Amino acid sequence: MDLLSAIVWIFLGLAVAAIFTRLAYAVTDKIAQAPALDFFISLFTWIPWTVGVWRWGWPGLAAAVAAQILFLHAFCLVHRVLRGKKGRTLTDAQGRVLGPIRNQLCLLVQTPAIFAFVGIRAAQLILYPAIAALGRLPTYRQAEWVNLSRHKYSGLIGYDLLWCWYCDWMTGLWCLGSEMLRNIESFWCPIQFQSPEKNRNAAIDFPDVKKWAPPDGTMEDAVRLIEQHYDANRPNSWWGHPDHTEKKPE
Repeated sequence: MDLLSAIVWIFLGLAVAAIFTRLAYAVTDKIAQAPALDFFISLFTWIPWTVGVWRWGWPGLAAAVAAQILFLHAFCLVHRVLRGKKGRTLTDAQGRVLGPIRNQLCLLVQTPAIFAFVGIRAAQLILYPAIAALGRLPTYRQAEWVNLSRHKYSGLIGYDLLWCWYCDWMTGLWCLGSEMLRNIESFWCPIQFQSPEKNRNAAIDFPDVKKWAPPDGTMEDAVRLIEQHYDANRPNSWWGHPDHTEKKPE
């Protein structure tokens, strides 16, 4: 089977997945939040890649990506026709700033980042639970982080809807990953970096960095911080976590 046929078959599979997703959402809106969302996201991300490689070898991966890009644009155009344009859109505004072609190219360049986000999500589902169990770290109700809700915003159609969905998903996923890393970093390595610029930048996502052992300190400084903040009776969460009440120095 040639590459074009592979693209067609995967494209048709994505269309079936879209119809199935719409029917499932009509039954319950729970599919818009983890863990059900992970399954439906998989239908449009890594499952086509896997099927492409399994059925057609590595050229099948290229076919899957091509089919996904074509389906992305087809979905946006069909959705815009069905919903109708009732005013100005984000795509229109962005196109006026960057130019329509440049704006679309910029969006396409962002798309491959989905490979990284799928990997991060897999780590959250597979690795973090094991780390949390072994290291007594806090766990999370992931549906509060990984979910989709922007489709409820009035006026989002076509490209606006799809890209806002993408941002909706990846932002929640990234925030959850940052939260997990805060626990890991604060417990296992509470030592500031030698670079002042890195400390300043890290403080955005790792507020504890200001309280970690100074870069010119000693190992005893870092050890005392661990003894101060962790007592084996509470979750080993980052120091600003809601369930972490700091143990006062004696």
